[in-house]
Amino acid sequence: MAKLIVKQLTVGPVCTNCYLALNDDTKELFIVDPGDQADLIESQITKISGKPVAILLTHGHFDHAGAADALKDKYKIPIYAHEAEKETLENPQINLSGSMMGKPEVYHADIFVKDEEEFYAAGMKIRALFTPGHTSGGVCYYLPEEMALFSGDTLFCESVGRTDFPGGKASVLIRSIREKLTVLPDFIKVYTGHNEITTIGNEKSYNPFL
Repeated sequence: MAKLIVKQLTVGPVCTNCYLALNDDTKELFIVDPGDQADLIESQITKISGKPVAILLTHGHFDHAGAADALKDKYKIPIYAHEAEKETLENPQINLSGSMMGKPEVYHADIFVKDEEEFYAAGMKIRALFTPGHTSGGVCYYLPEEMALFSGDTLFCESVGRTDFPGGKASVLIRSIREKLTVLPDFIKVYTGHNEITTIGNEKSYNPFL
């Protein structure tokens, strides 16, 4: 089992959590949801002597994907997203860069994963859990051996993601969380897309939406 060290950065106009998931044995890392401030992310990678190998997008909104292309070009690494999120990434009205920021942008992914697909990045096994509801192709990344979950805007600390954006639906989001996330062990640490880090057990006990 790799020694996972997670560096949390807060980036962009809506305070998005971007994570550097470092394998402390090899210094390889993957980047989760680089929504903005590519220069800041790069400086933190340099600070920890990290070797980026991949970018993982939990969904395609501007505040989670905005700096992905710049980091891909800098480090020559692939961008991952769920196969159902292609339209969100590529449509400025759906990814909210046009409607909320007034600066329409198109985002991309190189590798589109399927539900329950397992792959490796930075020497760590990752399982893609398809969790639509916030967007049509939202995905959480579960690292069973490292006891960690990157939940994006699906699950927050004692809250859940908004469902009033294009592709969102409250009943779908709650079903995604119940069927895919609350079945995980209580001790799993949840690295959320905004606000505080939590655990599956805490959300099962105290999240009013569940």
